[in-house]
Amino acid sequence: MYSIGIAYLLWFCSCFGVLGLHRLYLGKVPTAILWMFTGGLFGIGTIYDFFTLPSQVREANIRKVLFNRPRYRQNADFRERSNSSWRNVDDGKARVVKPEEHKESLERIILKQARDNKGILTVSEVALAANISVDEAKKHLESLVTKGIAELRVRKTGALVYVMQDFADRDEELEDF
Repeated sequence: MYSIGIAYLLWFCSCFGVLGLHRLYLGKVPTAILWMFTGGLFGIGTIYDFFTLPSQVREANIRKVLFNRPRYRQNADFRERSNSSWRNVDDGKARVVKPEEHKESLERIILKQARDNKGILTVSEVALAANISVDEAKKHLESLVTKGIAELRVRKTGALVYVMQDFADRDEELEDF
């Protein structure tokens, strides 16, 4: 990491910035060469650098952090984050789940919930059981409706529920619709 103190020391030692050593230190090679041949842009650049050196050091530190990180590692981190997510799966232990596994395990959780609730599901029950957001649970339940696996029904109370006929014991369970 670059230091403001060292940058000012180099500015001072290079005849108040005329030689541009502080710019070489910060990795600004083209402007450092320009400073050397023009006397710090005829003194105007040296005055400018005196007042802006702290921000130049910050920018140089940001560049160093962003661009000195190996590219293959950046891409690997991005792929790892975008292709997986942490989820609590059936056994309750957290592990990295790939999207295709996540979809299967989420459907499995929904099916287990439907079995346990005699075919009747709500968005909030699925969100709680699968440890996902309510919006995500609603999206998955609606996709099951589109596939014809579940039906969207309105109870007499006005509540929306998703019904899976495969898990309903009898029609008696569904009388309040």
